[in-house]
This record gives sequence, C-alpha cells and structure tokens, in this order.
Amino acid sequence: MVRKTKDAADNTYASLLEAAERVFFEKGVGGTTLADIAAEAGVTRGAIYWHFKDKASLLKALLDQAMLPMQAMLNALDDGPQPDPMGAIRNMCVQSLVNLVNSPQQQRVFTILLHKCENVGDVAIMLAEEMRCRDEYLNRTKSLLLQAQSMGQIPANADVSLCMQILHSFMVGTKHQWLVMQPAYALDQAAPAMVDAVLAGLRTQPPLQNPP
Repeated sequence: MVRKTKDAADNTYASLLEAAERVFFEKGVGGTTLADIAAEAGVTRGAIYWHFKDKASLLKALLDQAMLPMQAMLNALDDGPQPDPMGAIRNMCVQSLVNLVNSPQQQRVFTILLHKCENVGDVAIMLAEEMRCRDEYLNRTKSLLLQAQSMGQIPANADVSLCMQILHSFMVGTKHQWLVMQPAYALDQAAPAMVDAVLAGLRTQPPLQNPP
C-alpha cells in the first residue's frame, strides 16, 4: 500500500512538471496560474501544493531537471588534475551544445527562462539561488583553464578570468541564438568546429594579464 501511494505521488509530480513546462512555454511564467497547471495536469490545486509551494518552486524543479546532463558532466570531472584540461573543456562545451539539440525538454525550459520568464518576486529569488549551478560551471572551467595554463596549453600570461568569460559568453550566446533561429543550422554537427575555433583563439591569442 505504501509503495502504491509513493508511485501515485511520483506520477503526479512528473505530470505536474510536464504540465508546467507546457503551460509556461505557451503562456509565459507571469501569465500562468497554478490553476492553469492543475487543469493541464488533470489534478486539483491541492495536488500542486502537496508537491510545490508556488510557481517559483515549480520552475526551479523544471530547471534542475533540465540541468541534470550538465551536472552529470561536472560530476564526471574529478577535482584532481586532468591529463588534457583543454580537451576536457572542449568535450564539456561540445556535449552541452549537442545535449541541447537532442533534448526538446532542454529547449523548452531554456526558452522559458530566456524569453518567457519575468525576473520578479519569488521567481527572481529562485533564479538568484539557481546561479550556484552557473557559478559551479564557471569555477570548474576556470580551474581547467588554470591547469591548461600550467601545462602550457594556453600562454602563461593569459588572463584566465577573461578566458573563462569568453567561453561562457560563447556558450550562452550560441544557445540563445540557436533557440531563436532553429532550424537555421545543425548545431549538433557544427558544435565541434565552433568550439574548436573559440579554443584556438584562447590557445594562440587570448586576452593577456599585462597587454603590451
């Protein structure tokens, strides 16, 4: 009986996330009510409050679910030295872009965050808290760049912090543009060459700590 109840609760939770994703995508976060999500999921508002405090907590759960592939990649990189840090960065960037192409869920959730999410109230507070995942990604990237610098893969006087920002801006900008433009080009096929071009610049002509 306990197992049956847990299964029912898990199914309701999944249904609510799927419904929230559809309604947020269609109406935007600000234009969506919990009643809209309950109706889409075919449950009562009480069922929503059993699992989620408010819209912000629903949005957080959607974001956490969409970020699982990136979190898995970060976890796969242990804290110790990497034999090929620039190779690790390349793999992380390429795989992140390919994951976006192959995951309609990621596409919808990122579109919601980038284009259909008003950064106010409880949602703004939630998004600020979620920046920890972005910060973890940036810190890991910076650590890999420092390792690459110590191994001579990028110049010794390269400004590692600016190199990190270049990579981050490239990734965010590419995802943002592709979501707006698709299917203008096959991002999954172009990703390796695009990432290689950015990394080639960091290897040969990065921003410098003390430019001449």
